[in-house]
Amino acid sequence: MGQLLVSVRAAGLNAADVLQLAGHYPAPPDAPPDILGLELAGEVVAVGPGVTRFATGDRVMAVVSGGAQAELALVHERTAMPLPEGIRWEEAGGFPEAFTTAHDALFTQAGLALGERLVVHGAAGGVGLAGVQLGVSSGASVLATVRRDEHVPRVAALGAEVCSPDDWVERGPFDVVLELVGAPNLADDLETLATGGRIVVIGVGAGARAEIDLRQLMGKRGRLMASTLRARPLEGKAAAARAVEAHVLPLLRRGTVKVPVHAAYPLAEAQSAYEDFRAGGKLGKIVLTAGAGS
Repeated sequence: MGQLLVSVRAAGLNAADVLQLAGHYPAPPDAPPDILGLELAGEVVAVGPGVTRFATGDRVMAVVSGGAQAELALVHERTAMPLPEGIRWEEAGGFPEAFTTAHDALFTQAGLALGERLVVHGAAGGVGLAGVQLGVSSGASVLATVRRDEHVPRVAALGAEVCSPDDWVERGPFDVVLELVGAPNLADDLETLATGGRIVVIGVGAGARAEIDLRQLMGKRGRLMASTLRARPLEGKAAAARAVEAHVLPLLRRGTVKVPVHAAYPLAEAQSAYEDFRAGGKLGKIVLTAGAGS
């Protein structure tokens, strides 16, 4: 019930796809085990029983449990979002996972508020760039840590103060920490946390195990939390999609937030896309494209 058959025009690559390829992140039961992809954009070509929000021909975007990197994909209508006019397929294919993850972490989990101070670690990736833009658009003061010097001007152009990962601690305290790097940062995250501050871990690429002093967390009345999207039940994914639809799509429509695309590859060149992804050093999303007009 409630399923859309979508002709996929673009699908973003994510670190979870690489982990799945390596056998470290198996697909959940509702996703095809042998087709990668957690986000897509495309056109509805058929609707199943019970569908009420979308019709054949509608342009949609969605976070899915898997199977996005294909010519056709099934999407539950409750997790789909309408694609605003004027947004290119490549941008749309890289929007859902990055912006839903960042929005959920910053606002639903951490409750980022106007005037608060936010630090985004790993700000040159898809989720990091989304987090920077959402933080700036909400009226927060944003510091972004970026490892490569060549990326600094483009991240700064989004409205953030930018520094290297070795030069941020003395710039605290921070009300919210968006942690996309992982365990090596956690002790400093806690050291720089403001009273009542919140740390949200949504990436562990540099390591997943850390030792912290819980007395610091207690003394600062802080909160340490973590989040993923893929394993959530339909209700949770639908709630995240509706929040993005209400609060982020208007920003995308106006051009207040953008999806920086590092590179787009035809679906037939997926291997090259993954090689590019693994090479690192990119700013923004890598996207696979398919279909007419992609």
